[in-house]
Amino acid sequence: MSFFGLGKLTGIGKQKQPNIPSSTAAKNQPPLFLRKNHALSHLVKGSFKGVVQLPKYTDLNEWLSINTFEFFNLINMFYGVIADFCTINECPTMSAGPNTEYTWTDTQRKTIKLAAPQYIDYVLSQIQTTLDDERVFPTKIGADFPKDIRSTLCVMYRHLFRILAHIYWSHYVELLNLKIEGHINSLFAHFISFAKEFDLLDRKDMAPMADLIAFYEQQGIIVS
Repeated sequence: MSFFGLGKLTGIGKQKQPNIPSSTAAKNQPPLFLRKNHALSHLVKGSFKGVVQLPKYTDLNEWLSINTFEFFNLINMFYGVIADFCTINECPTMSAGPNTEYTWTDTQRKTIKLAAPQYIDYVLSQIQTTLDDERVFPTKIGADFPKDIRSTLCVMYRHLFRILAHIYWSHYVELLNLKIEGHINSLFAHFISFAKEFDLLDRKDMAPMADLIAFYEQQGIIVS
């Protein structure tokens, strides 16, 4: 189920406007996405609890898979909207705020630092390959999901969260200029609500966005 008006995000002009200050421009100031007037901009009003709960007579793995496909497509689309601003020069590290930097583990199990656009490209490509793998996400009637499907999903949600966190910390200005903060806020609240409902993210994974999550919990938007 999608609430995000996908067509509205297609072909959005990407001219960066100078009228909104950077979220990190002033020290000791909260990031823009934590300012109440921005944080409360949503397409969906109220709690996401009823939206994410497993419907009656629905297979759990099917429900997890369907929603994962949708979250992947939506996050991929949102990143595409701001991709012109997420460059190696502008985002030389894959960060989510001043205290969080993510590294990539290659096929040789070697940890390497990547610029944000490179990291995100790797993540999205890896997740797309996994989603297309019939052995992991079977589409044929009667085919079973693998026993380790939950561990696979947890890795995917951890990586998708990192993309969202990077967008919030590094590109919220662009979202405000494009007037789509309500879209990303609703997507984020939906994503976190779903991850919490099915225990797909650890608390430590969500740490870079803990303040926004706590605010949405106080507002009854995210209900554990």
